[in-house]
Amino acid sequence: MSSANTHVAQLLYTPEEAAVALRFGRSTVYELMASGELKWCKRGRSRRIKASDLVAFVESLTAQPN
Repeated sequence: MSSANTHVAQLLYTPEEAAVALRFGRSTVYELMASGELKWCKRGRSRRIKASDLVAFVESLTAQPN
């Protein structure tokens, strides 16, 4: 019998996990969610952010001039 080590990509992030991934503070992520800048979904009492929405948010950021 062989044991396959399969890796499943994370599809949904908690706001805390998203903050770690973005290297932002947790409060900043909640502010982005409240303002609509970062899309999120709610299931019961849980808030989750799709991995694709995190990527879209990062791609929407523009570089600031020095």
